[in-house]
Amino acid sequence: MEKPILQVALDLLELKRAVEIASEAIEGGVDWLEVGTPLIKSEGMNAIRELKRNFKDRKIVADMKTIDTGAVEVEMAAKSGADIVIILGLSDDSTVAEAIRAAKKYGAEIMADLINVPDPVKRAKELEELGVNYINVHVGIDQQMKGMDPLEVLGRVVESVSIPVAAAGGLDAEKAANCVALGAKIVIVGSNIVKSRNVIESARRVREAIDRAWKEGKKFEIRRKKLEDEIREILMKVSTPNVSDAMHRAKAMKGIYPLVRGKKVVGKAVTVSTMDGDWAKPVEAIDVAGEGDVIVIKVSGYEAAVWGELATRSCINKKIAGVIIDGAVRDVDDIRALGFPVFAAREVPNAGEPKGFGEINVKIVCGGVEVNPGDWIIADDNGVMVIPKERAYEIARRALEVKKHEDRIRGEIEEKGRTLAEIVELYKWEKVQ
Repeated sequence: MEKPILQVALDLLELKRAVEIASEAIEGGVDWLEVGTPLIKSEGMNAIRELKRNFKDRKIVADMKTIDTGAVEVEMAAKSGADIVIILGLSDDSTVAEAIRAAKKYGAEIMADLINVPDPVKRAKELEELGVNYINVHVGIDQQMKGMDPLEVLGRVVESVSIPVAAAGGLDAEKAANCVALGAKIVIVGSNIVKSRNVIESARRVREAIDRAWKEGKKFEIRRKKLEDEIREILMKVSTPNVSDAMHRAKAMKGIYPLVRGKKVVGKAVTVSTMDGDWAKPVEAIDVAGEGDVIVIKVSGYEAAVWGELATRSCINKKIAGVIIDGAVRDVDDIRALGFPVFAAREVPNAGEPKGFGEINVKIVCGGVEVNPGDWIIADDNGVMVIPKERAYEIARRALEVKKHEDRIRGEIEEKGRTLAEIVELYKWEKVQ
């Protein structure tokens, strides 16, 4: 068995950056360079030409995602320098056949991508019979955000065909190694290399992992964390601006600020609705909340406090992650001395009475944002964001991708002396008026 091939997916918009990152990735051990679909759509066939011109000794893979006009699109890519052209496995058989004929004419090969194919094993067999050179078991970026994984079907596809099988979709070093152990001849890694601040080191980690799996024939076990633990772990790595960007610039809670600066809160919401000054339900919520939860309180007014030092100490005992109050809080100096993260709309000296009005774990609107029991809260010095529980894993993953992208740009600003506008080619991408 030949050594596994490491392919990097250059899913960028800027050609200059793609060439620079490709050079670093090769130094880290990458074999094949994929001109990603975003780059092709941004720069056209010139992206393929430029990558081939700069890296003549490497196979250039053009991710055309062709689903129609197979001959025309494959010819375009092959003439521009592509050694391998990716078409969609969902394509009609006639499109696949035309793509294969065009590839042979120009000395290129065809890789068929199984993204969104309902029965990947059946279609892989059909595509092999039609004459494609490679099969790609691929989970798309949007599917990855929901937790889908190429490892779920890779082994069955490998066993069903005799041509080389590639694997793609959110692969890091560990998952890439497991793909090799399951029989993948090609592993395709995108953001975990391309968006890294240190591309060389990130590529090298993947290279070493897949080579070790190949030499030892060892299957690397993927230890899946509980979904809730994974969400919490990811959200602790990102910021509220990252989350806002991942939610298409969603707004934070309005008018709610941290009493203690430099604290971060991540957890599931235990919601409280109460009257101005009525601290009964907020305090009762401490007993309802579990370790790592966040108590989110909507108060009908701002004249009297519904929270103070003693409630804060009780939260510390219960290992509650933090408290968000669309209302008033008191004992601010004591709370700051305790260092416990409380976010509130107003600070006052006076408290009300525990009358017991209100409810726990009901839908509320806090700081102008709807919060349901079990929604995920992330709060830091920038503000408080709410993530609907149904999309928590997806948004967490998308926020992490935002962070990776920013980390890479930050590195280019600091280490290469560029400006943000220069890196993202801002003037080119301003909306046409």
